[in-house]
Amino acid sequence: MLVYRFRTWVLLLLVIFPDPTLSHFDSAKKKQMREKVRKMFYHAYENYMTHAFPHDELKPLSRSFTDSLSELGNLKLEHLPQNYNGTALTLIESLSSLVILGNCTEFERAVLWLSENLTFDVDARVNLFECNIRVLGGLVSAHILATDSTNRLVQGSYKNQLLVLAEDLGRRFLPAFDTPTGLPYAWINLKYGVMKNETTETSTSGCGSLILEMGALSRLTGDPRYESAALRALRKLWSMRSSLNLLGTTLDMETGEWIEHSSGIGAGVDSFYEYLFKAHILFGKEDFWRMFHSAYLAVQKYFRHGPWYHEADMRTGKATYWQLTSLQAFWPGLQVLVGDIAAANTSHREFVYVWKKFGVLPERYLLDHQMLHPTEKYYPLRPELAESTFYLYQATKDPWYMEVGETIVNSLNSYTKVEGGFASIRDVTTMQTEDHMHSFFLAETCKYLYLLFDDSFLVDRNYIFTTEGHPLPVLSAWQDRLPEIYIPSNWTYVKDEKKTKRSSAMSLQVCPALSLNAGHGEQLAESACHVPDARSDHKCFGDEDYFLLADCTVLSLFQNQKEIHWLLKYFATYKRMRPSLKHSTPILQTQVDSLYWLQFLTLVW
Repeated sequence: MLVYRFRTWVLLLLVIFPDPTLSHFDSAKKKQMREKVRKMFYHAYENYMTHAFPHDELKPLSRSFTDSLSELGNLKLEHLPQNYNGTALTLIESLSSLVILGNCTEFERAVLWLSENLTFDVDARVNLFECNIRVLGGLVSAHILATDSTNRLVQGSYKNQLLVLAEDLGRRFLPAFDTPTGLPYAWINLKYGVMKNETTETSTSGCGSLILEMGALSRLTGDPRYESAALRALRKLWSMRSSLNLLGTTLDMETGEWIEHSSGIGAGVDSFYEYLFKAHILFGKEDFWRMFHSAYLAVQKYFRHGPWYHEADMRTGKATYWQLTSLQAFWPGLQVLVGDIAAANTSHREFVYVWKKFGVLPERYLLDHQMLHPTEKYYPLRPELAESTFYLYQATKDPWYMEVGETIVNSLNSYTKVEGGFASIRDVTTMQTEDHMHSFFLAETCKYLYLLFDDSFLVDRNYIFTTEGHPLPVLSAWQDRLPEIYIPSNWTYVKDEKKTKRSSAMSLQVCPALSLNAGHGEQLAESACHVPDARSDHKCFGDEDYFLLADCTVLSLFQNQKEIHWLLKYFATYKRMRPSLKHSTPILQTQVDSLYWLQFLTLVW
């Protein structure tokens, strides 16, 4: 009986304390994966430059091009321009990726071409949100990188030309904000402004996700109009929230009335939540944090169901649509920035499960029926799962996330790589390809995968990434009140005899430090939730799962009712105590869990 007890407890301890050395990822493997991603990027980039440049996006199957900027967000393909020949969209989107990959020569060549050839004085009706995150964000980020001496762009040929282009584009945005509510039109003609009889319908993301790019433009130029317009729209939108602190998906920007009251964390709303928190990081305004905190708590209360997030009515909080959308996969990455690592891991694992089930992540998956949406079966090379995987690895240094990255890379090369680039998937059940390579494949998908395996670009730097993956630096000059975690001289260190470790940024509810100093004396944070799978659906263990596991494993060891009664009483004490840790870091919670298990073992023996 004693031997049986010992073997059972060894099994239980292995479940609670997984061995991080079981991963096959060493430095050689990371280098191999980095080079694999590098080849992916250049296969896509070179095909674009050969077959599509200076048009907007590549058609990899026919090795041709599409001038798609006016089509972005334009589902009905209405009011398309007649004489528009593109704005080199994919090149603009690739600029920061070239720097991150270390190709300053090509970056400089691209900057000089754009400086001499790009113009926005074109008769083209574009989606304000899409043009903001892709074009304005790409130009502003590239300008900052071009003026960073560490990027070795020192030929004397750069004289803020990208900033001039960005400001010209920003000025063309401003007429969209000239409305009774301050909420902008969703569409703007780059040459003529708001068109006659323009639609007044817009989305929460469309008018609430402009603050990073336009705020950065104001800080760089000294012209407050861009940030003021975006901020006024954001505050008006927040004032339209329900008593539950929920927002809808679509609204009339002229009347300020909601059109679609159902919403979630996916399309039409996603980047609104993202920009509230990232704006707090970038600009230091406390009201951004207050808005985000209230919104985040509402999301967790009304949208979350276990590891999944459904949609709900903003007025009642009642569930409306039970579906997973590929855009929701950004959410775990945002949760990492907030410090909610356990929740991020739980949801991330579900997205990984769906990815592995189909080979890629379908656009829409019906949770209540556990099946694909009948019409939205496509995968347009989206980056969100790679993005969240990158953030979770940075926060935990758990090599399992690198294995996820390897799975994503292998899938992309197996199913989407074609001779002319990388093609979108039309139907994930057949892996039929589609003749389109979105610019975000180079701006985000390849970038986040590369950073997962080599984050040397981020060492000793502090960036946030826009929703299109363009890096913006966290600068004290941009801060209303700089949180002290961002000032290197104020970093807090915890010292012991052998190690010095900066205190966890997660506990301070700010962006975690991104660095690869692991293995050089820096203690790494453990993954708060990553444990070996014990269920076929790959769900991560929660509190109740641990108790169930303990009950199933331990109760068989006790021979009478008195011993079982004692055991359950012990667990009741533990469960009363653990909620008091809800405001501590996930790492601390895990440590306390472990201490209780060790104490319990001592009592058993």
